[in-house]
Amino acid sequence: MAALAPDTGRAFVVGVTGPPGAGKSTTVTALVRALRARGERVGVLAVDPTSPFTGGALLGDRVRMQEHALDDEVLIRSMATRGHLGGLAVAAPQALRVFDAAGCATVVVETVGVGQSEVDVAAAADAAVVLLAPGMGDGVQAAKAGILEIGDLFVVNKADRDGAQPLVRELRSMVGLADRPPGAWKPPVLTTVASEGTGVPELLDALDRFRVAQAASGDQARRRLQRSRREVEGLALATLAGRLRREGSAALDDLAAAVRDGGTDPYAAAAALLARTDLR
Repeated sequence: MAALAPDTGRAFVVGVTGPPGAGKSTTVTALVRALRARGERVGVLAVDPTSPFTGGALLGDRVRMQEHALDDEVLIRSMATRGHLGGLAVAAPQALRVFDAAGCATVVVETVGVGQSEVDVAAAADAAVVLLAPGMGDGVQAAKAGILEIGDLFVVNKADRDGAQPLVRELRSMVGLADRPPGAWKPPVLTTVASEGTGVPELLDALDRFRVAQAASGDQARRRLQRSRREVEGLALATLAGRLRREGSAALDDLAAAVRDGGTDPYAAAAALLARTDLR
């Protein structure tokens, strides 16, 4: 990572998230096709779920992207979540740096099929695309879903199916209810039939407009700063936890016993543990 750092910070990261069956892999394939048509080198990070029973992962998204398998300008990497919740893998930020250093102008991150609260992609991407399909929940379900609160663009895929237009109206109503400052980006609601390529040029155009708007307002720089801050903080906390386990195990047992027996409270015990452990 230290060697790659000077060559990073240029790629535009697009996160594609949504529930299972919405057509994320098909949409990503079509988006990569459109990006390659204008000459860009493209990276794809496809995250697949890890089985809680076997510990294995199918990593099957590459099978669905055979169209790009022999293209030297398309780099596809599959990665298992290894049990990490949130729709991404713990190592995803470092993998994105590798794509960036490899010269990918755009990197598309496809999350696992997510529910209502797996929103890690919003922290990892410059633009979050929330993909939905008809028949996957009513308007109330949409309004309360956490993933809909992180979308920079909303896409109703499989728009040739019944129920697509009502879903578009519900999403537009939800977007309209959001309180945002004057001049702020208003997430568009687009329709696609990714299997046929319909609507993909409009999606790419919307992504371009979002990128320009974010750069002009300074939001992209602020977003990347927050992303780096969270990453550094996470690594620091992981290091701290490791040192506590190694150096403070005996002290932790004593303090835990004191909390159990009512001799102290957890807050005082935590402060005492930090004071007694060499964390330099």
